[in-house]
Amino acid sequence: MNYGSERVSKINLSQVRKMFEQASPSAINLALGEPDFDTPKHILDSLKCALDENRTHYSQNKGEPVLRESIAKKLDKDNDIKVSSDDVIVTVGASEALYSSIQALIDPKDDVLIPDPGFLSYAECVRLAGANSIPVKSSSENGFKTTVEDVENALTENTKAIVINSPCNPTGAVMEKEDIKAISDLATDKEFIVLSDEIYEKIIYDKKHYSFQTYTDNAVTINGFSKAYAMTGLRVGYCASNPDIIEEILKVHQYNVACIDTATQVACNTALTSSQDCVKEMTNEFKKRRDLVVNSLNNMGLDCIMPDGAFYVFFRADNPEEFVKKAVKEDVILVPGGAFGEEGKEFIRLSYAQSYDNLAEAMKRLEKIA
Repeated sequence: MNYGSERVSKINLSQVRKMFEQASPSAINLALGEPDFDTPKHILDSLKCALDENRTHYSQNKGEPVLRESIAKKLDKDNDIKVSSDDVIVTVGASEALYSSIQALIDPKDDVLIPDPGFLSYAECVRLAGANSIPVKSSSENGFKTTVEDVENALTENTKAIVINSPCNPTGAVMEKEDIKAISDLATDKEFIVLSDEIYEKIIYDKKHYSFQTYTDNAVTINGFSKAYAMTGLRVGYCASNPDIIEEILKVHQYNVACIDTATQVACNTALTSSQDCVKEMTNEFKKRRDLVVNSLNNMGLDCIMPDGAFYVFFRADNPEEFVKKAVKEDVILVPGGAFGEEGKEFIRLSYAQSYDNLAEAMKRLEKIA
């Protein structure tokens, strides 16, 4: 008996998680995109206090009003996005925000543009909605930054939306302001929706982050607390958009998860409204790690572009699949770039969300097989 539905039978399990699960206890795991830092103490103290106060009952479907208000203020201050707290939904991580947005806004047979290379869940979320994934191919010669020309080349008559991610997983690329504005104008003119995954917004080096929703109403801003505040296991994200779009997303969110746990929302509000020094310190450390990894790989003769954001490098190898297998034997876990799309097949993704010492040791191990 085939227990799976037809649409689910076509879904692939995460290759990143597969690499993560095969790691030996002694391996240095450079496959998983999770900050190795502890959640800042003041955020944990806020969570403990909320639990002591029995903040364990339902919140509103959209999320706690005080947190949504703080998110709206953050979007205004950091992103020049003008929304009210009613235009925000607090979700189970950025992943649920993306999934609920696609389920709410996309019909079967619609075309949805997704980055290539891009995070592997995008195509599967589109497939679960019964829609078609159309790759937006970015060029390694351009540092894998998506351009308006890349999007124009991928547009079809049935394009309903584009999923876009800057800073980008897996490449670390940060899009230019001119392209973000031009793609936003294109979304307004051609009447498609930009689903903007901005989860790595705070992990950016020597550049400035820009949001699509600054320039068009046809956008959903997706973000969260996992990466910036090392809160991956607490699973809180959010999405914001215009009232008509948010109402549709709420329908899916409401009947899928009802609401997010209340105590964690209290902690998230503390994260947003307290000093951001912890975010700056973490980003500065990531920058040191990035420089170590990129310089080491290039010294090995492995072509590696210097990324502007996130905590990944995407480096070229003659035979990525074979290189990854050899790396496993040296107790270093990597992910073949082909997991992220056709344009990634000559590359390998390395996450430098590990300690500096672990990364230095991993580079020594990789040098043996380079």
